[in-house]
Amino acid sequence: MKEMNMENNASVMEFVLMGLTDQPELQLPLFLLFLVNNIVTVVGNLSLIYLICLNSHLHTPMYFFLFNFSSIDLCYSFVCTPKLLMGFVSERNIISFTGCMTQLFFFCFFVNSECYVLTAMAYDRYVAICQPLLYTAIMSPRICSLLMFGCYLMAFAGAMLHTGCMVRLIFCDSNIINHYMCDILPLLQLSCSSTHVNELVSSVAVGTVIIISSLIIFISYALILFNISHMSSARGSSKAISTCGSHIITVGLFYGSGILTYVKPSSAKSVGQGKFFSVFYTFVVPMLNPLIYSLRNKDVKLALKRSLRRITISESIGL
Repeated sequence: MKEMNMENNASVMEFVLMGLTDQPELQLPLFLLFLVNNIVTVVGNLSLIYLICLNSHLHTPMYFFLFNFSSIDLCYSFVCTPKLLMGFVSERNIISFTGCMTQLFFFCFFVNSECYVLTAMAYDRYVAICQPLLYTAIMSPRICSLLMFGCYLMAFAGAMLHTGCMVRLIFCDSNIINHYMCDILPLLQLSCSSTHVNELVSSVAVGTVIIISSLIIFISYALILFNISHMSSARGSSKAISTCGSHIITVGLFYGSGILTYVKPSSAKSVGQGKFFSVFYTFVVPMLNPLIYSLRNKDVKLALKRSLRRITISESIGL
């Protein structure tokens, strides 16, 4: 029996990704759409990283977290996009078992990292608004670095947990994944062995992350709102709200799209719907984040103007 299981486990050496849609007339338009999306995502996040690095007035804890957030979005865009684009132009979008598990690991790592960084950013806003006199002491470079190290460490542990549980499963029948990437739910549906442990681990791990992160974000903003309501200056209240606006929009987009994707019954129909909802946090949110933080942020606008002025002056001197 053990030998049979080992043989079955080795029978599936590669998977076939069904992609976003099987309608031929949509393949080329969707290819161009997601190609433009990827270009905008890469350029937008690289530009934000560039502005934060080269402008000294952006070397603050808030922009340190934003720098890491944009770096995660930048790397995240290369996890799913190549295979998605390949699916639009090839008849069979094949991915090896090792490649599938690697994609799953990095997908979980960057999603978890983004969740933890959003939580750290909420705490940063709480300290900045509610403890302004102690802000530089509490959010020192050492503390910020430790917070980011903790975010990446917990994200790594979560990704290892999900990937490790997936590797132990036996895949011996169908190898067609009803998705454009190797996600947890579509892979669980292909397993020939019991997925009870995987489902339990996934529910506990994801539930713990969401509950703790949401609780910290909720408490942070509850205290911020309480502090703002007791401010005597209307200008101070307006400034405090504006500094939180971009983060609130990003949190809403990230968690909202995640809930639409995963908080539903685990069925073939729900997985089919889930892959369309997952487009929002996999492709749309990373593209919108640089726009949200640049269009709504005076400091980033100022940094952009200064950078463009430097480029213009350099070109004039060169001529």
